[in-house]
Amino acid sequence: MTDTHYERLSFLDSTFLAMEDRNAHFHVAGVMIFGSGGLRAPQGGVDVDRIKRHVQSKLHLIPRYRQVLNWVPLEHHPVWVDDEFFDIDFHVRRATLTEERDETDLKRLTGKIFSQKLDRFRPLWEMWVVDGFADGRFAIIAKVHHCMIDGMAGVDLLKVLLSPVPVEKIDPPQPYEARPAPSGLELLTDETRRRMRSPFTALKSIRDLGEGVAGVAAELEMRLRAMGRALGSGWLHNASATPLNRRIGPNRKFEWMRVDLDEVKSVKNTWGGTVNDVILATTAGAVRKYLLSHDTPVDNLEFRIMAPVSVRADDDTSLGNQVAMWLADLPISSKTPRARFKKVARSTAELKETNQALGASLLVQATSWTPSTILTMAMRLAGTSLRPFNMTVTNVPGPQIPIYLLDAELEVQYPMVPLWTNHGLSIALFSYNGDVAWGVVVDSDTVHDLNRFMDYLDESFRELVHAARPRPARKKAAKKKSNGRSSANGRARRTSSKTRAANRPISGKKA
Repeated sequence: MTDTHYERLSFLDSTFLAMEDRNAHFHVAGVMIFGSGGLRAPQGGVDVDRIKRHVQSKLHLIPRYRQVLNWVPLEHHPVWVDDEFFDIDFHVRRATLTEERDETDLKRLTGKIFSQKLDRFRPLWEMWVVDGFADGRFAIIAKVHHCMIDGMAGVDLLKVLLSPVPVEKIDPPQPYEARPAPSGLELLTDETRRRMRSPFTALKSIRDLGEGVAGVAAELEMRLRAMGRALGSGWLHNASATPLNRRIGPNRKFEWMRVDLDEVKSVKNTWGGTVNDVILATTAGAVRKYLLSHDTPVDNLEFRIMAPVSVRADDDTSLGNQVAMWLADLPISSKTPRARFKKVARSTAELKETNQALGASLLVQATSWTPSTILTMAMRLAGTSLRPFNMTVTNVPGPQIPIYLLDAELEVQYPMVPLWTNHGLSIALFSYNGDVAWGVVVDSDTVHDLNRFMDYLDESFRELVHAARPRPARKKAAKKKSNGRSSANGRARRTSSKTRAANRPISGKKA
């Protein structure tokens, strides 16, 4: 097989293919909004051809974007092979706003594009260049299948297409010639040999875990404990049923908001914890408000979120997924923002201390010998009967300096993650240049009042920032005799002061 080329999908990557059905599509996306810069076409609108040439000039740096799926006979495991019919015009497309010509129109278009399944017979990505804004800006809706890329690798892709300084020159594209794909018989023969070698490779990796018998034993004990804790964290029993957890349809709606990163940091700086703890506490407050508005008691609900955690090495620039999955209970029964934050911070600290991300990653590796035909059936069966968590919440840090597509400055990027079969809502966040952008995807047949949830999300963040704001020291009032009337007036003044403080504006902002 020296003249042919293919790359086997990892177990986790192939899982994202196996979980898809007619309604649950496992692609991720992002909406990037740019100032026009020098990308205005002479006849008006954005110069899509120039953007297309720029993308084409970078494709040699991301070879996965010119590869398609193939399948090992009998085992039916997916592999990547070069696309001999690659056509950039199919992947970089143009769309024009025609109604409001603003962000409301863009959200509507994004929901429609996100609802559509990617063509399995072509490279699994699309890029829609959107113009027609009344103020001259333009947007890019980038969509790629989750089997190709995880959140951190997505940030690395921005380094390929975007630059920290404005540029005008577009390099000529490098020549592309698809490497021949193996025949079905060659694939089957090669994969049979690989499977026969796998047990010996696994034994060798165990021997390499530590130096000497004691080192291996300690490492194995740590890993087994991590796997046990991951299993005990909720993967083996269902979270509570809620109005957000119904069988989804094919249609998606998308909304977003932005908050100031400094305000997010002000909360964690006051109370300890991390930026991600602020995100999860904000989400807990919004979910609480939303469920209560739907007459759903929250005191005894076990509402669990799944938070992808990168296990990618700092020097790893490969595509594909290198993530594990945290399961964490959201404290939606807690009535105050401070109580919710403290519970979230304790929970995430425990997840780190118990190596749950490592345990989940090892569980994935432990099942990597499962034949793909069995995997596909198992994942689809699990999708209809299991509910280990209620919602996905993922937070990806981005660059904190302005970046550019050629000479057009990126203003904001709103991320999108897919919905699982029984999940009506997902949340993704991307921090960039001092802001945190929230992207909320819902199944329109499950969540009819997305704007209500966005209002609750904004309210929850404002309440959290306000509760963490340092209070000025109170001066001790001079002791003096007073009758009942003056004492009552004092209480009224203190109540009035608290009311004014509660109504003070917070600078967290919806886009």
